This record gives sequence, C-alpha cells and structure tokens, in this order.
Amino acid sequence: MKALEQAKHRANGGRSQAAALYDDKNCSVDRRMFWDEEIYQEELDRIFHRCWLFVAHESQIQEPGQFVSTYMGEDNVLVVRQSDRSIRVLVNSCTHRGNRICHAELGTARNFVCNYHGWSFGLDGRLLGMHESEAFENTPNFEFKDFGLSTAARVSTYKGLVFATFDPSAPSLEEYLGDYTWYLDILLDNDDGGTEFLPGTIKSVFRCNWKLPSENSTGDALHAGWTHDSGVRAMLGTGVAPGFGTDSYQININGHGWQCNFDYPLGNAASFGDKRILSYLKERRDVVRRRLGALRVNMLAAVSSAGIFPNFSFLPGQSTFRVWHPRGVDEVEMHSWVLVNKNAPPEVKDAYRKGVMMTFSPSGVFEMDDGENFEFSTRTVRGAEGRRRPIYYGLSRGSKIKHNELPGNVYRGQINDANQRAYFRRWADFMSAETWSEVPDR
Repeated sequence: MKALEQAKHRANGGRSQAAALYDDKNCSVDRRMFWDEEIYQEELDRIFHRCWLFVAHESQIQEPGQFVSTYMGEDNVLVVRQSDRSIRVLVNSCTHRGNRICHAELGTARNFVCNYHGWSFGLDGRLLGMHESEAFENTPNFEFKDFGLSTAARVSTYKGLVFATFDPSAPSLEEYLGDYTWYLDILLDNDDGGTEFLPGTIKSVFRCNWKLPSENSTGDALHAGWTHDSGVRAMLGTGVAPGFGTDSYQININGHGWQCNFDYPLGNAASFGDKRILSYLKERRDVVRRRLGALRVNMLAAVSSAGIFPNFSFLPGQSTFRVWHPRGVDEVEMHSWVLVNKNAPPEVKDAYRKGVMMTFSPSGVFEMDDGENFEFSTRTVRGAEGRRRPIYYGLSRGSKIKHNELPGNVYRGQINDANQRAYFRRWADFMSAETWSEVPDR
C-alpha cells in the first residue's frame, strides 16, 4: 500500500478499506474494484481463501485414486478420491521448491511425484519419499511429517457437488448455502438417480475482472433482451419478450442469487430448439411435481440464471455449470460442464451436450455476446476520467416482497438489480470482516 493508504488502514484498526467501494445507499459500485491490483490481492485472501468454493462433481472422481485438477482462487488444487472413498483437496505445489507436481487435468494415480527432485506424495498428501532420501534422513531436524502437501481445511459435498475451503473456522457448507439448497434441489434432486457431469471440461479465457461474469450470472436478466436478442431470433425465429412477463422474481440469500420467470416454464431449455429435450422435460413434469412441488417444477427449465457466491454459476434449463477462476485483476479462466440426470436417456444427454456447445461455449451464440461485454466493461474503467464515475445498480430498488413459498430475499420482477446489489453487499461483507464471526447473515 502507499503511505497514505497504509495510514488509513492503521487508523481503521487494520481493517480493509475496499468494502467502502460498494455504496449501498446509492446502489453504486466504485470502478476501482475492477482494476486495482491491491484490491485483487485482498480478494484472494479475504474471499477465495475463506469462502466455500466449488471444486468438482462427484461423478468426476468415482473411484479411489481418481482426481481432477482445478483452482481455488489462484491456487491450483487436486481433488482426489481416497481409498476410504472420502475426498481430499491437495494444493498442487511441492513443499520442497514449490514446483507443480501434477500436470494432468484428470486421471487415476497411486501417488504424485514432483519432476524437480523426485519428491513423492500419497493420495492424502503425505510425503512418502524422494530422490536421495538418505541425505534428507540424515539432515538434522528433518521430519517427513512436516512436509506433506498443503490441503483444504474442510471438504464437503451437497448432492454431488464438492466444495472446499481453506479456512478451518468457516461455517459448515450447509450453513454457507442456507436456504439456497431449496433452489439447488431443483437441478440436483429432481430424479432418484441424481446427476452427473458429462465427460469433458470446456475451458476459455476472458480478459475481464472475475466479478463481472459472476454478478451477471446471479440474475442480470436485463441484458438478455438486448444482448442476446439477435441470437434468439436466429435460432428460434422470435425475439425475447419485453419484460419477460409479469410472474418473475429475483431471489438472493447471503449473496447467492437466482432469477426466474414462471411465465415461460420451458424458456431456457427452448433456446436449444431440440424436441428431444422438450419432450423429456414435459414427460417428467408429473414426477418432478410429486418430488419437488408444483412451484419448483416450473423453475427447472425456465428463463433463469443463478450463482453461488463468489464465482460458481449455472443456467437452469440450459444445464451449463461454470466457475470463473481469477487469473489476475483483468483476466478470468472459465471452466464449464454439462449437468444431466444420470437416468436420462443417452439421446437426451447428447442433445444437452450439443445444445450447450451451440449456446454457451467458446463458439456458442450467447457466450460470445457476453464475453465481449465483460471484456470491454473491464477495459474502459481504467482511464483517468472513466474511473471517476460509479457504476449504477439501482434498477427496481424497493421491489422486495414477502412470498409465502419462495425462501430467501424475494424481489418482484426479474428485470432487476436486486441480486447484483446483494452480490456486492456480500463482497463488501467479506472484504471488511477480519474473521468469519464478523460476516453477517443476509
């Protein structure tokens, strides 16, 4: 920090000044949070090192020894199925010289060996041995037990989704998700067989700040009717309906967001233009209604988007799940997958795979629209004049309602900034809190 900022930091009892960049009263965000390197480094410590982060689906690591490589913030980690079928998350960095140990994206292993000096680690991260091991064994005070891989402090699952946190003081995953599980169950628990990720991970890089696509996914329905209108017309022959009808909502719980529209119960799924998917959804409506109730059956494939704070997003109906991994203050690497019911017919799974490739993939009609917006929103906030104007998130302020069936903070109308406000309010909570006990329940 510069001298003046250090003085302000000390005057505030050591607390971060970044939280002040969200102005709740005026529903605005200071553009500095999208370009400032110091803020980004604080985010790695205060958000990505503390929050529960999505790391895998259990279908990717079904047998002992199977692993996938992913990230928690900028820490490359290995999500590994253990011999007792538990799951551990290992930091993929050798405790000798820091080299990356495993360069494979996924696979099956009996142990992990570093290329540099032959240090070998078990599936649980314990140091097992190394090249010229006798030299180390004869070194005073050298203990194998002191050089195991760093691991996530806690790992937990929710109906197939695997999450991890580096913070041992974090609340349980169930507490972190809270009532948001009611919405997750729409996708994860609508069939007895559960869900799986189809094989393969789609990866692409955006030159944008990680928060832009993350907050967009929690509920920015406003852009759909403008940004994606031409794509929808090209595929379906009709544009996006103004306002998306009247029976629509934004819902948020502790920064996790879900926006949906009951006027178009097959809206997102219909964008694929595939009769196999629509027939499958219609045939299962009675089953899903009995399992989840009449309200949630209409949310399964509706015009909607959703996200779990801080960087895990998904599109119900289109069945794409994605994580926005930060790669610096102005770059993000997106990993995405196609989620399907395990019991779905093979032809339906294939239809979902092709539908996601057509819509939300590097060559997809909608992904290219969004990527351009995210990148230019990041580039233009750096200028001497451009950085002075706050970004406005006040749309449909005052639209909060009480709903007898929808849990969480509910707002009338999906053309709304309520979830974006909740997202940045949660960002400010973590950036200002020194410990988990100071993070409020919202």
